[in-house]
Amino acid sequence: MVQNEIERKFLIDRLPQGLLAGAAATRIRQGYLLIEAERELRLRQRGSQFWLTEKQGQGLKRLEQEVPLDAIVFEMLWPLTIGRRLEKTRHLVMHGDLCLEFDIFSAELSPLILLEVEFTSVAASRDFNLPAYVAREVTEDPAYKNARLALCGLPKSFRLKTTLKTVKHSKRHATDH
Repeated sequence: MVQNEIERKFLIDRLPQGLLAGAAATRIRQGYLLIEAERELRLRQRGSQFWLTEKQGQGLKRLEQEVPLDAIVFEMLWPLTIGRRLEKTRHLVMHGDLCLEFDIFSAELSPLILLEVEFTSVAASRDFNLPAYVAREVTEDPAYKNARLALCGLPKSFRLKTTLKTVKHSKRHATDH
């Protein structure tokens, strides 16, 4: 069944200490069979569950259709995603009646942390009060779409910001000695 997905996505520089303590966490691996400007076809393993998902559109409101797969079909299709994969751990934190999904990426996408929040309406998405730890919203930035991350790696703006932080940190410690 095709559904509307209304989701905002945010870049997190640093998680507040203890925020994820006790949060449910699930390893996710996903790969893309198809990546087009307005459509993607994704394989996802979330814990012991396997899914095939089609997404259409960009930005805040997209169409999504998801069907469960068995492990054998998933493993048969998985090799077709080589070069278009990512791995992350998703932590779920309740925030009032909303579920905040913190994705902590691993491997070549580390140390990227994104927060995704799904809403029942566009109006509800506008009413969301940003937590103080949000660095910036990336909902409309195609560089932070999972398909683009799987295909291209860390966005250039993120790599530059991370490099600048490392240089500042190194200079600060050099003057301490």
